[in-house]
Amino acid sequence: MTAGRPVRGRTDARRTAQQYDPLGAMGSRPLAAVIGAGGVVWATLVSLFDRDVVGTPTVSALTVLLLAASAVVVITASSPFRAPFPRWAYVAHVALLAAAAVTSAAAQWGPDRSLVNDFMVLLCAVGIVSVAPYRPWTDLVVGGVVLAVVNAVTAGTVAAVYPAGVPVSVAAFLAAAPTLVLTAAAAVFARTFAGLAERVQIRAGSYSVERAERDGITASVQQDRSTILARDVAPFFAELRTRAAITDADRERARSIADGIRQAMVAEADRTWLEYAVRVSGDAAVTVHDPDGLVATMDADQRTVVRTFVRALLGAATVDPAGVRITVAPVGALAPGLGADGPAAAPGGPAGASPRVAMTFDVVVADSDVGIHRTFDPYFAVLRVTFPDTDVAVRPSSLTLRFSYDQH
Repeated sequence: MTAGRPVRGRTDARRTAQQYDPLGAMGSRPLAAVIGAGGVVWATLVSLFDRDVVGTPTVSALTVLLLAASAVVVITASSPFRAPFPRWAYVAHVALLAAAAVTSAAAQWGPDRSLVNDFMVLLCAVGIVSVAPYRPWTDLVVGGVVLAVVNAVTAGTVAAVYPAGVPVSVAAFLAAAPTLVLTAAAAVFARTFAGLAERVQIRAGSYSVERAERDGITASVQQDRSTILARDVAPFFAELRTRAAITDADRERARSIADGIRQAMVAEADRTWLEYAVRVSGDAAVTVHDPDGLVATMDADQRTVVRTFVRALLGAATVDPAGVRITVAPVGALAPGLGADGPAAAPGGPAGASPRVAMTFDVVVADSDVGIHRTFDPYFAVLRVTFPDTDVAVRPSSLTLRFSYDQH
């Protein structure tokens, strides 16, 4: 659903649960926040009240700060408005946890008499689980192994310098085991979820969006034709049956009715899927400006997401259809710099790249900015995953939404 989508058959290794189910990932974000905040509180309490040795308070404070920074990275990067969760944020998260594991041991350098106060062993493991919905399973495995190695080396070094009655290898294994176990669980979840989602997506595609639209347009044409027959043709024939002769006026009226049927059929045949989506919502007052028919170049996944948003938008009690304007145009013609090519990007993008198209929604909403977010945030989350450059501007009584996509 995102730009530069991976090839089928490889998606389970590269796509994430957030990309397949952005609303589910948005629902799991509070858990990530609780895990991050809980880890900081636990580390603070243990550092103050339950250490084997007095240690170095400054380095203990540094450990807590590193954990807090890690929590901030996860909470910030998991926001639906920054989706998908970027790799640099995951790397920073793992690096901060690894650094905290080292500083935690350095702050309390000495005999390790109790495993209860070795909080970093568990926090590293839980840290991988907290980002399982946001990164592919391969990244989870790499990050988990790195943290397990750091914990093993740190615990093994302490056990070698300050023997505690267990072999160094055992101490190292016990320190690495929680992270390895929970990393395996997180990786299995991420891979299984992606695989199941991919299979569901393939099955759903057996009845394609294009076929559904074609069937819908056909049904619409038939409905309009039936309306014309019931409104014009049937009464006209009923009148003719009562007359002894057909006049020139009757012939002219027959031609007018035939022209009306042809015009209705041509109009329906030329209507884009977006105009059809607007029409089936019963809101003919919506303005759709797409003179080049570029909305037809969206792929099936993108159309599904946009259609869902359009129906939710027009179904909201606070939205007046007359105040909705949808504009589709080449990126350079609509909003220079909207796409990933930067402010100086030409409408067609770099040489050899597919021309990019920009879509803009300008909406008048009879609600506050908080109310607009409350109503449409779930849809913004899905749009953000499908179109990574989505830009949402919410103000009291107005909403502007922009994104771009490659022509397909």
